[in-house]
Amino acid sequence: MAEVLSQSQIDALLNSMRSGGDGEKAEEKQPEKKYRKYDFTTPRKFTKDRIKMLNGIFENYTRVISSRLNAQLRTNCEIEVESIEEQKFYEFNNALMEGDVLAMVDVTVHSREEGGHDVQAEDPVMVYLSTSTALGMMDRMMGSEGEGEREVPIGYAYTDLELQLYEHLIKDIVALMGSSWENYVPISFEYNHTQVNPTLVTLLNLDETVVLVDMKLTFGGGDGRMSVVLPGNVLMSVFGEVNRESMGRKVASEDNSGEIFDQLRDSSLEIVAELGETRLSLSDIYHLNVGDVVNLGRSKDSPVYLEIGGYQWFTGRMGTHKKNMAIKIDEVCYSAEQRSE
Repeated sequence: MAEVLSQSQIDALLNSMRSGGDGEKAEEKQPEKKYRKYDFTTPRKFTKDRIKMLNGIFENYTRVISSRLNAQLRTNCEIEVESIEEQKFYEFNNALMEGDVLAMVDVTVHSREEGGHDVQAEDPVMVYLSTSTALGMMDRMMGSEGEGEREVPIGYAYTDLELQLYEHLIKDIVALMGSSWENYVPISFEYNHTQVNPTLVTLLNLDETVVLVDMKLTFGGGDGRMSVVLPGNVLMSVFGEVNRESMGRKVASEDNSGEIFDQLRDSSLEIVAELGETRLSLSDIYHLNVGDVVNLGRSKDSPVYLEIGGYQWFTGRMGTHKKNMAIKIDEVCYSAEQRSE
């Protein structure tokens, strides 16, 4: 018996005939999905959590220096983190051009412990402003109303005056960097010097692992770029201090918890049981005697509310325990809505 084709098979056959039988070739020409290659010979030093932590730090940093640059450049300056990536130093160094300058920054990690020693990192952090970005900022600082970024010839060399302005600009940017680390560890960043034409000088081992933070600047109608190079050795010492402080805070909180609970156990707390509410005139209250009954408008099996600090925390039922009046707790009011009823 001949095979019966379904409607979808018939449609596919007709489409293939109309296109000259190129349907399968079209499928073959679909681009393959690209995957990022991972070099197992040089595994990553920093986990995704660490990179995420750095992203939060520099997001905060961009907000801080944005307001600072607004005042210096007399225009609205917006800064955002574009990428944070771990790479080898030679990848960054090879992208530099003749005439570029780098700001060399000293890093000091401070100890919160009394009598602790501050540790200064051996390798410097590097801050890079693209030449067109730096010149645009200098123009704004000198009173120009021009665009934020301008065309500059390849290999442009800064003049002595421009280097002085560059130093003045970068000092403010660097000094504010430490404020974004305060939630983790106290660090100070201090401008050291400007390295002219860094392609001719060995600043770090070319195979040194660094974390490159790329930021985009928008000001005066133009765009610019700023990069911060964090050497791996510096970050390892910083993250080590962060881990020690985190463990110290955890141990301190654990040690204090027992003392706190001991003090709470010895403290007294007033609990008020509310049987119900009613309204009486002053004359009725004046004539009340022992044995009189006040109608609360509730049955004897109605729940009793236990109040602490003016809020209802528990509901229960009246009863006796060892010939004493007592309340058996039926329900705990966890939510604020329940407690305020």
